Amino acid sequence: MSSTLATGTPTSGSTDTPAPAADAALTAPTAPSTPTAPSTTRTELESLRIVAARHPGRWVAVAAVAVVLAMIVSSLATNQRWEWSIIVQYLTWPSVLQGLWATLRLTAVAAVLGFGLGTVLALMRLSRSPHLQWVSWAYTWVFRSVPLILQLLLWYNLAYLYPTLSLGIPFGPEFTEFSTLSVINKFGAAVLGLGLSQAAYSAEIIRAGILSVDQGQHEAAAALGIPRSRQSLRIVLPQAMRTIVPTSVNEIIGLVKGTSVVYVLAYGELFYTIGVIYGRNLKVVPLLMVAAIWYLIITTVITIVQFYVERHYAKGAVRTLPPTPLQVLRWNALVVWARLTKGEAHPSLPPAYAARAAIRGGLTWSPGHLTRTSKTAADVVGQSTPRPSHREGA
Repeated sequence: MSSTLATGTPTSGSTDTPAPAADAALTAPTAPSTPTAPSTTRTELESLRIVAARHPGRWVAVAAVAVVLAMIVSSLATNQRWEWSIIVQYLTWPSVLQGLWATLRLTAVAAVLGFGLGTVLALMRLSRSPHLQWVSWAYTWVFRSVPLILQLLLWYNLAYLYPTLSLGIPFGPEFTEFSTLSVINKFGAAVLGLGLSQAAYSAEIIRAGILSVDQGQHEAAAALGIPRSRQSLRIVLPQAMRTIVPTSVNEIIGLVKGTSVVYVLAYGELFYTIGVIYGRNLKVVPLLMVAAIWYLIITTVITIVQFYVERHYAKGAVRTLPPTPLQVLRWNALVVWARLTKGEAHPSLPPAYAARAAIRGGLTWSPGHLTRTSKTAADVVGQSTPRPSHREGA
């Protein structure tokens, strides 16, 4: 017969179960601790109002810039010496349009020659052959050292050194021969001067873009057994284009403006044509403004193309592509319309864009709705606090 202690705990030889009271004491939940400070209620927050941050320096800067812009616009509109009627008249003058076409054609041919040869030079510089590396380096060194206007004059006077050019086997028989002036005329000299000079800069741009790709990409492609040509075209080049495109577009824009140097060859590009016209009618400033407007239009078109090309190659770097200018204008119009009508926003409006616009406009935002409310702290707390779903409430 086993004996138990006074506390109700069985002895070592007992088979009785523990007392229910002790078991309940072990499993009983602990009482929640009371808060040390009372929680802020919505009623107390209703008396508080949100005050936007003040930016006095920003407003002063905006006002100063607005005054300067107003002065510029007023000067352009009231100063009769600008002669806007002359500018409008010569903006589409036939000879001016011919000069514009000559500038565009010269830029396109020189850009193709420059970036094509620059790609070859960049690959030579990155090759494992020391001879190809030295040739590429020497070419870049020479053509970046000689001024562009000097190169143009040298190519234009190439007939002085070589009156005739021939095709044939090197150090062997010649198959055909022709005059140098029949090949390297004004346009040919301009293309050679601009294109060969541009190749030296393009080679460094492309080489820097290729070197910007992480070395791990090359190693991973080689580990997968991908051929080197496919590595360059499908893996390295698309990533390098994100670095190459912005700088290359800057070079193309500089090439557009650099065609004005060709006036030393008396080639009829835009700037030379403008100079001939104002040399006859003495309308110097209006004609210079015509040239400036056309250069501005060309640069704007190239910049727009640059945006879309960069957006295309950004697919591998960002999850969400940046919106186009047309998308931004459309979204702004939709937000303004929702504010004016105090109704629902268009379903195509991005949620993050709608929320950001709502905060700036003093609106509360929910998916698909924009409504105008008072800016109180209680409203902000109510919006930021997640509401329980029907399943949680049940």
